[in-house]
Amino acid sequence: MKKFIIASFMALFALTFSVNANTLASILIVVNPVTSVSQDQDESEEESVQELMQEPVEEPVQESASFTQEIKKRFIEGGPGFMGIVMLCLILGLAISIERIIYLNLASTNSKKLIEGVESALSSGGVDKAKELCRNTKGPVASIFYQGLDRANEGVESAEKAVIAYGGVQMGQLEKNVSWISLFIALAPMLGFMGTVIGMIQAFDKIEAAGDMQPSLVAGGIKVALLTTVFGLIVAIILQVFYNYIVAKIDSIVNDMEDSSITLIDILVSRKK
Repeated sequence: MKKFIIASFMALFALTFSVNANTLASILIVVNPVTSVSQDQDESEEESVQELMQEPVEEPVQESASFTQEIKKRFIEGGPGFMGIVMLCLILGLAISIERIIYLNLASTNSKKLIEGVESALSSGGVDKAKELCRNTKGPVASIFYQGLDRANEGVESAEKAVIAYGGVQMGQLEKNVSWISLFIALAPMLGFMGTVIGMIQAFDKIEAAGDMQPSLVAGGIKVALLTTVFGLIVAIILQVFYNYIVAKIDSIVNDMEDSSITLIDILVSRKK
């Protein structure tokens, strides 16, 4: 009874004079140590539970798939039919592009050095020595020079006709198989669009068979349809870059051929005077 009176008095005293909670707790511990200890244990247990609840839960780390794995996954999801044809266009287009790039780089000639060598050969050893120099030099410019020098004894007009005719032949050699690259550039996105249309048709067939507009039925068909379009556009973009480089290289070589041919005719005309 005394303990209850003392506790009530102390509580009233705390409310009246605004005693802080820590002072009141210490007094209550003195009055009723058993009750205070149990209360402290309950509070410590509650604090430990709250700390456990507040601790961040570690989520399992998901390893991100690599770029090649993602491409492989999307390629399989797109279906082997149209995706295989699009991949074939990429392989053939790249093969032709690499072959043309190697050929064009080997066909490039230092025209200024060749012209200087032909002039010195004509001055020192005549046409035969100049022809020998052109025969030992690689590239379309040297081949055109050889054909022009071979007709030089027949006159400047014959040499000029030979240069023009053989220049057309060399231009055809430079542009060989380039049209196939442009075909694959146009064919790849068209095949992708065709796969998209067929995928949409299959999606609507599933809706018609199910008799209900379920998102899962439409999403699968649309995803497959769009994947074929994406891969077709990627193939076209890659081949377009190679095609533009090849065309620019051919134009550069053709301009060099025309300029060098004019210089050769001028050299032959100056020798006839």
